[in-house]
Amino acid sequence: MAEWTPDEVLDARGLSCPMPVLKTKKALKNLKPGQILEIQGTDPGTRNDLPAFAERSGDEFLGEEQRDGYMSFFVKKG
Repeated sequence: MAEWTPDEVLDARGLSCPMPVLKTKKALKNLKPGQILEIQGTDPGTRNDLPAFAERSGDEFLGEEQRDGYMSFFVKKG
């Protein structure tokens, strides 16, 4: 189980690049600095795309966790 408690969960399962990142960008706009977004995804490219996006946008990529049939990624709003 993740060590982070998300303030919001984004279901991006079944979406391909670039949609998980675009939806993450939109969801982060609704969060306050320090809040955590959990992104649930199935696209393998998201493992590289989300950390790079977080670095560029000034947010913090906290990590990922394998779930049953998908991955959960955690981003802290900067």
